[in-house]
Formats: sequence, C-alpha cells, structure tokens
Amino acid sequence: MSFRYYDWIRHHAQTREDKIAVIDIASDRRFDYREWDDRIGRLASYLRRIGVAKGDRIATLTSNCVEMLEVQFACFRVGAIFLPLNIRLTFSELEFIASDAGVSYLVFTPEFEPLARQLEAALKLKGTLGVGDAYEKALSNESPLADLCQMDITDVSTIMYTSGTTGRPKGATITHLMTFINCVNLGLPARVNPESTHINVLPLFHTGGLNCYTNPVLHAGGTVIVMQAFDASQFLQFMADPSLNITHMFGVPSIYQFLALAPEFETADLSRLQIAGVGGAPLPIEVLKTWQKRGVTLVQGYGMTETSPGVVCLDPRDAARKIGSAGKPLLHAEVKIVDPSGNAVKRGDIGEIWVRGPNITPGYWNRPDANAASFTDGWLHTGDLAREDEEGFIYIVDRSKDMYISGGENVYPAEIEDVLSQHPAVRECAVIGIADERWGEVGLAIIGLKDATQQPEADILAYCRSHLAKFKCPARLVFVDVIPRNATGKLDKPTLRAQYGG
Repeated sequence: MSFRYYDWIRHHAQTREDKIAVIDIASDRRFDYREWDDRIGRLASYLRRIGVAKGDRIATLTSNCVEMLEVQFACFRVGAIFLPLNIRLTFSELEFIASDAGVSYLVFTPEFEPLARQLEAALKLKGTLGVGDAYEKALSNESPLADLCQMDITDVSTIMYTSGTTGRPKGATITHLMTFINCVNLGLPARVNPESTHINVLPLFHTGGLNCYTNPVLHAGGTVIVMQAFDASQFLQFMADPSLNITHMFGVPSIYQFLALAPEFETADLSRLQIAGVGGAPLPIEVLKTWQKRGVTLVQGYGMTETSPGVVCLDPRDAARKIGSAGKPLLHAEVKIVDPSGNAVKRGDIGEIWVRGPNITPGYWNRPDANAASFTDGWLHTGDLAREDEEGFIYIVDRSKDMYISGGENVYPAEIEDVLSQHPAVRECAVIGIADERWGEVGLAIIGLKDATQQPEADILAYCRSHLAKFKCPARLVFVDVIPRNATGKLDKPTLRAQYGG
C-alpha cells in the first residue's frame, strides 16, 4: 500500500488564506498563503510547460530568497526532484554534482549568472531561469497548475549533496515521508504551531536551513522569515521588532557565538523568542551559559542530512541539569551506540551512533558502493561518536574522522575546543591532530583571539593543563585572524588539516 503526498501550501491557502506565509527581508516582500500558493502554482505550470517531467532534477543556485522555497514546492507539484546547490562551491565542484545528479534545469539568482551560464553550456542543460524580471515574467504568463502530479509519500522529493569531506560529494536522497517525519520529530519538541514565526539565517541549500525549522513551520501554517545573509546586529534588531514577533530560530554554534559577541546582545529584547535550536556541531558550554544568562535556553539536538535531519533533541526542561547533552531520540527515530563490530556498547562508553527509522534516507544517488558501506540491516552508520548516560541522554563526542590517537589514547577535539572556548582571551578555536614522531599524533589548536594585541600563549597552555589530562593538551598553538568555516558555519576541519597537517 502506498500513501499520497499532500501539498501543505495549498491546504493552508484554503484554510488560513490571509495568514502571512513568508517574508523576504532582503527584498522587503511578504506573501500570505493565498498569494504564495498562487505563485507556486504558476511556477509549477511554467515548469510543466517547458517540459519538466516527473523525476527530473531541478537545481537552484541561489542565495537565500523566497523563490528558492517556491522552487521546492513547485517541484513537488510537478513530480520533479528539488536539488539545492551549495553556492560556495567552485565551478568544477558544481559541475560534478549537477552531472552526477543529471540536472535538467537550473534556477539562479543574479549574482550567480556567470556560473549558471557555465553550467548550462558544460552540461547542455535544457533550460535556466534567473530570479528577477525573467522569473516574474514567467509567473505572470502562466495560470496556476490545476492537475498536480500524483506523488507517493515514499517518492524522492529532494537530493542534498553532502560536503564531501571524505571524498567526492554524495547525493543523499530525501523522500516526502522523511520531510514529513522531520516536521513531526522537530515540530513537537520545538512547539511549532500556526502562530510560530521562524527566522531562517542558515543557507537554504543545507538541511539545517531548509528543515530546522523552515519546513516544519510551513507545514504547521506558521510564518517563515528568510534572511539572505547573517548579520548579528541586524538579526538582533529583527528579534526585538514586535511587528515580526519572532518565536523560533535555529543556528549552528558559531551563530550563537557571533550574536553573543555583538555589542547589542546584552540589551537586545529576546522576550518573544520561545525556541532557539542549535545543532550541526558540538556547542561550547560557555556559549550555552552566556545565553542562559539572557534568559534563553538553547535547545540542543543532533542530526544529519541523511536523517531528515532530526535524530536526537534535548527537552528544554532538561537543559539545565543535562548541560551539554544532545538529548534523547526523537519520536520517530531509533538510535544505538556501537563498537567497531556493530555491537552495542555499555552505557558510558564511547561508540559510533547508528540510526534507523522512517526519517532515514533510502540511499545515495547512484552510489551502490556507498549504500553498502553505510547501512547494516537498515541502520545508518553516521560516523559520529557519542556516549549515553545512565538516564539515556546522549552526548555527542565528535566526528570519528576528527578523533586522533596520541600515545595510544583517543583524543576528541570537541572536548578540547570546549575547554579552550572558556578561556577569556579566546574568541573561536579549532583543534586538529598532527603527526608527531614520539606520540604518533598530537593536538594543534588554531585560535582566534578577542584582542589580537594580546600574547596569551603561555596562559592558554597553562589553562589547558589545569582542565585537561596531559595527553589531551594541545602541543602547539597557532593564532589566526579568522578560522575558516564551511557554508553552514561549521569549522572547516578538512581545510585546516590541509593547511596545518604537515
């Protein structure tokens, strides 16, 4: 038995037609559900007219904008597969992804037109559409699509390519069911409802931006505010604006670090914020405490592209007594922590997280080799390391590939980064393992200082020795102006290893 996919936006257009669905801050545009349903319907009609068929891959190369979300929902109406491209990639990287996925059509924003034209020529795309005058003209010439493609909830709706930190990027296939399950899994603990207003600051080409909490809020009939580029001062102004009434936000740890460092943070009005979710990387305890002092409990969680992304979430009621935990498994997700042989470890021991459930990808696009290596009896091997306490709360330790071995001891950079971040001179930090003749590997800490005129090396090393076992203490410190991060704000460990690993 199969179940049909049902269109959320069309439903809300019929039940709460004058409720604001989306606000595009950069262009100062807002659409209620009736208007937005009409725009999506016209785009779907345009796609159908130019020959887009069920299963075709439609890519976007756009900065954050309302049109990107319109492409997502229009693809669903014609049965096409939505493929958001990472705008920070080079032409050769984009060419590989678009070729691997067999992209037919591309929608782009003006700043990426040169790249779009290169891709169009190299891949012989069937068509492109630029956001702006051409896009609006395409919509104005169409009537909303009446005969929607019949989609099963298990059909692939989206392909998201992983960052490729261990080789060529892999396209994780996302089904309609996975996205729906995520709306339930994240929506319940985040208390998402039709009155929720979420401000999105993460890239919409990433699962964190698209699904935490953008899609869950749209599924519930709430309002999504799209921010094109993150600016801490501007963001805090939006938070304080009663006309926007922002209730939800989600960010990676660096977002909360940058906001806490902004001059306006101490006096900003955060009273309307109900849920501030955080994930994507281990959160330094000091950042969590800083926000708690402002009356905001950061709701920690864990997930990945291949898991919709929600897997684990910490209930706000447990945040104070379980500080640092990612929480417990979400409603529709199974989790176990295993040793290298796939056997469950004892509580308290560190092992790899395996996940199973309706939130899990059916596999990688055209990658049977990766599928064989990534799944065991339906369990997805995440590559992330964690431990579980006596009450069943899960603590993310680190990525298995980031761990290094020094003198026979496993060392987890996230633990050292957490200690370093609590030093008053440290603005940001990253730790990697580098080769050492005596110990095999030792730690190198790359540090950005709050005050670049300081020279606190000896003090920081002493601080580490007083808070960490000797084998965990960094052997070397390097001070930099800025630590490289990827498009979602995570520390770019591959670049750091390439730069300093020798």
